[in-house]
Amino acid sequence: MTTLTAPAPPQPPAPGAERGPLRIPAAAWVVPPLLLILGFVGWPMVTVLGESVRDQNGALSLSSWSTVLTSGEFRNALLRTAQIAVGSTIGALILGSFLALVLAFVPFPGAGLVARLIDTVLALPSFLITLAFTFLYGSAGVLQAVITSVAGPGATLPPILTSPLGVILAEITFFTPFVVRPLLAALSVLPREQLEVAASLGSLGAGPLRVLRTVVFPEVLPALAAGGSLVLLLTLNEFGIVLFTGAKDVTTLPVLIYTRGVVSLDLPSAAVVATAQVVLSLALYSAYRFGFGRLSSRDATPEPQEGAGNAALVAHQ
Repeated sequence: MTTLTAPAPPQPPAPGAERGPLRIPAAAWVVPPLLLILGFVGWPMVTVLGESVRDQNGALSLSSWSTVLTSGEFRNALLRTAQIAVGSTIGALILGSFLALVLAFVPFPGAGLVARLIDTVLALPSFLITLAFTFLYGSAGVLQAVITSVAGPGATLPPILTSPLGVILAEITFFTPFVVRPLLAALSVLPREQLEVAASLGSLGAGPLRVLRTVVFPEVLPALAAGGSLVLLLTLNEFGIVLFTGAKDVTTLPVLIYTRGVVSLDLPSAAVVATAQVVLSLALYSAYRFGFGRLSSRDATPEPQEGAGNAALVAHQ
């Protein structure tokens, strides 16, 4: 005869027994990064803004704003900043696109090494590029020594290094990798169908520029826009290159901030220029995000047989 025994009733957990993991509300994880942002970004910006609405005696006043914004020095610095930023961005886009296309589509021995060397520039401080330019193109540089040995002691180089053109060339050299890297990444994931379309266009007699314009660049336009926007923002706020070139007549907004705040000790005026610089940078960044969002939403809508349409269009042209 089989005897059935009832299972023992569950025992209550002993006092002090191990409990489940402590659950932290998801909203609590937002607090630490928010405090860091407020402490390291928000508070300095509020301090600069507060300094800009005070006069030399510390009293609340908007006189610094009216004095700075209506001065010819500020307008000239703003115009020079825009000129250098736009020129450097255009140059970096042209040179970066050329280098990325060569590295992606023209295989040659050492291409990987060249790509690594371009990436190395990203880790260097900007003033090293200017220092290298000084050794090459300065009044006592290598190129000047060559010209003197060939044409005589009276031959001198034009003062390119200390001109706005010298600043633009130095910034193009330093910021071009910021265009090359995202463009190379976009070219590496280019759809195979687009590459086949490009090859067929070449066989139909279309020139390389037309193939790039109709097939390749429409696919990598977001990466190109991202790199160009980043370069524009960085050159807009660049200080080291302008300072180390020794260009006395090249006064940009960062240089004006340095001159007013450190040299002249006019902190309210420096705060006004710094606030204007921040507003300009945020406006450009917002415009970039808006344009990039519109571009991404447009690219998200598939167009049937886009590659074939491009091929037919180019063949017809």
